Amino acid sequence: MSGARTRRQAAAELKAPEGQSTPHDGNGKATQVTPSAAAETERSENVFLFWPNIIGYWRIVLAIASLYYMNLHPRTCSLLYSVSCLLDALDGYAARYLDQSTRFGAVLDMVTDRCTTACLLVFLSSSFPRWAILFQGLISLDFSSHYIHMFATLAMGGSDTSHKNVDASRSKILNLYYTNRTVLFVCCALNEVFFIALYLLSFSSPTLSPNLLKGVPKHAAEAIHQGAQVNSSLLSHLFTNPYSAGALELARANKMDSFWPWVIAGVSFPVMALKQIINVIQLIKASRWLAEGDVRARRERKKKL
Repeated sequence: MSGARTRRQAAAELKAPEGQSTPHDGNGKATQVTPSAAAETERSENVFLFWPNIIGYWRIVLAIASLYYMNLHPRTCSLLYSVSCLLDALDGYAARYLDQSTRFGAVLDMVTDRCTTACLLVFLSSSFPRWAILFQGLISLDFSSHYIHMFATLAMGGSDTSHKNVDASRSKILNLYYTNRTVLFVCCALNEVFFIALYLLSFSSPTLSPNLLKGVPKHAAEAIHQGAQVNSSLLSHLFTNPYSAGALELARANKMDSFWPWVIAGVSFPVMALKQIINVIQLIKASRWLAEGDVRARRERKKKL
């Protein structure tokens, strides 16, 4: 009997998943692991409540708050937006330190980055209408570059491959960008800083459209051009809707001194330009990678025919 029981136990051990031992009861008999028990084990870790992802949720909250203040409160908006961007570095550090790196967290991080930057660029398009097509192009490049890169990584590299694992043989620039944390942080941070500087410059316009000041006395118009603050009573006197585009343009005028925003924009512009070049390279490399896969797939189908 003991020999038969030993053989049954050995057979049970062979059926157990690799790297796991079969559970036994107090008498040494193997016990069966039910699907419900396995599912309960998987549910014991709630990925949505991992600390890096909680930081990601706070990034979204701060970004939405910055959008609320974006029209008329440049300092508050810039502070909230900047903190949301800086938390991007903190959630990555927390993921590595706590060993809580997840695919959900990576997607959450990327989607938050793309959406917050797009919202700011949409505002800049309305603030600087002559340059709207440029800002629209930057939004399109940002989304398309990262989407195609992410899709190519999953389709060609496998579902377990991170979009940050770029082989140097495929692109030395992308390999440096994604593997060197200092380079990644500086490029992303100064890219956002440049757009924040442009946002602040939209509140320091020395000249307004003439038709906005038609109903304002000449001396009052000159004072506004020189930097006098526009109060709500003046806006309600000039505009039926104080939240119209014209009223917002007048309310934003001369709220910020332009010196430091110009300095910040000048310092961060080269890095912002480099970031856009990297986006173009990423778009091209990912497209070529997908095309290589298509060629191989077509070749394999032809061999089977």
